[in-house]
Amino acid sequence: MKNIFLLLILFLIGTPVFSQELVKSPEPFGPLPTQKQIDWQEMEFYAFVHFSLNTFTNKEWGYGDESPQLFNPTNLDVRQWARIVKAAGMKGIILVAKHHDGFCLWPSAYTERSVKNSPWKNGKGDVVKELAEACKEYNLKLGLYLSPWDRNHAAYGKPEYITYFRNQLKELLTNYGDVFEMWFDGANGGDGYYGGANEIRKINTLEYYNWDETYKLIYKTAPKTLVWGVGPSEARWIGNEEGRAGKTNWSLLRQKDELAGKVHYTEFMSGHEDGEKWVPGEADVSIRPGWFYHAVEDDKVRSLDEMVDIYYESIGRNATLLLNLPVDRRGLVHENDEARLKELVSTIKADFKTELLAGTKVSADNIRGNSALFTAKNVTDGDKNTYWATDDNVKTASITFEFDKPTAVNRILLQENIALGQRVKAFNVEVKVDGKWKAVANETTIGYKRILRFDRVTASALKVNITHSKASIVLSNIQAYNAPVYVRMPEIQRDKNGDVTIKSEGGNPVYYSLDGKNPTKNSILYKGTFQYKKAGQIKAVAINTQENVSSAVKTAKYGVSKENWKIVTASSGDLRQADRIIDGNPNTEWSFGNDSNKLPQEITIDMGSVLSLNGFTYLPQQIGNNLNLISNYEFYSSMDNVKWTLQSQGEFSNIKHNPIEQIKTFKKTKARYIRFVAKSAVGKGATVSIAEINIIEQ
Repeated sequence: MKNIFLLLILFLIGTPVFSQELVKSPEPFGPLPTQKQIDWQEMEFYAFVHFSLNTFTNKEWGYGDESPQLFNPTNLDVRQWARIVKAAGMKGIILVAKHHDGFCLWPSAYTERSVKNSPWKNGKGDVVKELAEACKEYNLKLGLYLSPWDRNHAAYGKPEYITYFRNQLKELLTNYGDVFEMWFDGANGGDGYYGGANEIRKINTLEYYNWDETYKLIYKTAPKTLVWGVGPSEARWIGNEEGRAGKTNWSLLRQKDELAGKVHYTEFMSGHEDGEKWVPGEADVSIRPGWFYHAVEDDKVRSLDEMVDIYYESIGRNATLLLNLPVDRRGLVHENDEARLKELVSTIKADFKTELLAGTKVSADNIRGNSALFTAKNVTDGDKNTYWATDDNVKTASITFEFDKPTAVNRILLQENIALGQRVKAFNVEVKVDGKWKAVANETTIGYKRILRFDRVTASALKVNITHSKASIVLSNIQAYNAPVYVRMPEIQRDKNGDVTIKSEGGNPVYYSLDGKNPTKNSILYKGTFQYKKAGQIKAVAINTQENVSSAVKTAKYGVSKENWKIVTASSGDLRQADRIIDGNPNTEWSFGNDSNKLPQEITIDMGSVLSLNGFTYLPQQIGNNLNLISNYEFYSSMDNVKWTLQSQGEFSNIKHNPIEQIKTFKKTKARYIRFVAKSAVGKGATVSIAEINIIEQ
């Protein structure tokens, strides 16, 4: 009897262990990432560097006829690039080795259009080699951009160019060590030099390059390289050049449809829930308006407000962030860009300084097989390889974190174990305040990483409710933080009559200055609209008086107000509404040109007095899906509205994907009248729009 009793005890003790061993891990669900793709996504944040002939010609897209002799940086230091990138916590650098103009930053054996025919280092230099060595020194990964389009090459559009293109690929993938990402731009075909032909060459991007064979070459030559962009790629463009992923962002893509031309690029922001292939998104953006360096943009570096939003709306929305640093003519990352990057890093580090959930009591209403292998505590153990999982038939569940004492919180970070697929389709977050649950977020996808910002709340507990998962729930990490109060810069706007209005978020008081000095609490308190008609700058700061925290300083530069500007003539369009392009409001627009009045179309403006100018700006329409963008232009000036002088002409490069204010400079001149000519539109449109035309005053 005693032996039977002992056996029974041993059986009861051993049963949980035996049952635990029988609990199987969740089966993978749907399309899955490769280990290469997982490693790539875990990089999260890395740099883009645009630096080439365009840097010295002040262009965004070179035509292909520029002389290699123009490439002559005075103080090129790739170690400075690497140092700045490393200090920012970025994990790699993707260098534009060849842009659309065909100039190569390495001494390619297949063309004379490279650094070997530039005065830099007497033609003996190799930017790619120097950067590869700097990346090794700073423990950064090297990526390369090679433009498929070549506006210089005589054979572009013909089969022999593909051989040339692939030969250059081999050079880059075999001579410089491991390349973590090969970047293929989607801009392909159009006008160019083409060996002196000076013509338009159209190609079918999906067919001309025979991407299947090109990819086979890459994987055979460099199997560790992830390929981005055109063709059957392993990562996708996020669908804009603003660095923003959609709130809903699937790492899946209907790539077969994409390769058949059935997917519009705007769909890339969110991916496809029903996609058949794992193709995660990469959000690319430049720290300045342009991709290449332009001195006129030295004071137009993206604001800290915008950079912080970009971080949260890229990395925080299941994408990686590729941030461009346009190297200047010296061959250095500009001081203003480095300063803004440091501010961004400081802000993000402060936001995620102290994690709040590691010491909480964690529970879930379902644990897979009641096994310790899949316990709720796994989401707070700091181990990316462990995870909380539910039973196969459980696709809605809650996980709760109880604090020892009421705790302030305003950030939450969640991660799925993407090695098993992306599953969560909808979730919400609740906090317990004074014994009652309160919703603070209601969202859709999670994926590799999702970060939410919400108003600070002091809670005794926090709960994540997965309300819709496509399969059993598999979460590897949940964290919460209490980020410092962040005060956004005020918005400054001046209309054509010189009336200035300033707005701040949350009604924070605003102080401003007109003397060029940074404003403080001792500066002028903004109480309402005021007039400022002369040329100069207005600086303003918003202050949260409760927290005693200030925003960054907002600076707005203006020429003389446009109150005396008048529209003289327009070749088409409603002349009664044409003054919208000079009203100082970026959200109004005016259109001209149609099927009866084909492009080119022009508009003439009387500035009311003689002004000194050395450039102009064209702000495209900012609101709507069809922005009616202008691609090619001419700009004239006149003293008398009779004799006109052409001051600038050319293309607004890359405006289709980056419809920002276009800045064009020319030699200083005096004029009373200006004429803007829209020569052609993006796509085949007959109508074009203008939000605002401004001049740059000397």
